[in-house]
Amino acid sequence: MTLEQLQLFRDIAQHRSVSRGADLNGISQSAASQHLQEAEKQLDMQLVDRSTRPLTVTPAGRMYFDFCREVLRLRQEFEVNLESLKGSVEGVCRVASIYSIGLSEMSSLESEFSRRFPSAELKVEYLRPEKVYQAVLADSADVGLVSYPEPKRELKVTPWREEKMMVVTAPSHRLAARDSLGARDLQGEDFIAFDDDLPVSREIRRYLKESGVEVRQVQHFDNIHSMKEAVALGSGVSILPEPILRTDIQQGRLCAIPLDAALSRPIGILQQRRKRLNRATQSFLHLLGATAA
Repeated sequence: MTLEQLQLFRDIAQHRSVSRGADLNGISQSAASQHLQEAEKQLDMQLVDRSTRPLTVTPAGRMYFDFCREVLRLRQEFEVNLESLKGSVEGVCRVASIYSIGLSEMSSLESEFSRRFPSAELKVEYLRPEKVYQAVLADSADVGLVSYPEPKRELKVTPWREEKMMVVTAPSHRLAARDSLGARDLQGEDFIAFDDDLPVSREIRRYLKESGVEVRQVQHFDNIHSMKEAVALGSGVSILPEPILRTDIQQGRLCAIPLDAALSRPIGILQQRRKRLNRATQSFLHLLGATAA
């Protein structure tokens, strides 16, 4: 097994799509399918169930996915550490991020970046999505982090991760005890929404409309913090990305229930196509890659 094959399967399993995995690795869908068949033959186990849409990763496939992810993480960590041996990483990496990446998560990244590269500096600014694009294009940021990234002629987009979307309720809500929910379970519910102009709002509206479900939009916000507070106060339910909910769930402030349909929020990394990145920014990108899962 080559590192390229491990990366291909990781991407196929993570996105539950052979075609998406092929696109991310710059190969044809037929070539990706062939690599998948070869891996299954070599391991003598079925790794994915192709009869479902999106495809389903089998228990053996989950084990192989975890193996692929760990090997690739170690490779990325090795590359970063090797690079640091060639000379100290210095300079400033300027990051523009949407608010919903999460202050706690970025704080963890900043701490890890500082530990690995004590001579470098990471500056993070939180902006609305359109402002993130503008900051990278205007060179006031070296890296941008956005959801539902849209490539542009001057910008390179690198997929970072897919965040599972969950139904969020107050602990006292009647749906809070459910193990999973379908879209129809939300019929007629008071709903805390994202502002209409945000890509995540359009995706959630599409999901509800295709399911034939109507909710009562009682409030809408441009940031997840305000949405979580509204849900915690019992104003309604919402659909939010799982990573941003972990602390609130641990504290017992919110309950998150999985949807029985695959609904995820893609997060991408923006950078100027022709810009030569300093070593601090290159190192931050390596760190993002190591934490993608």
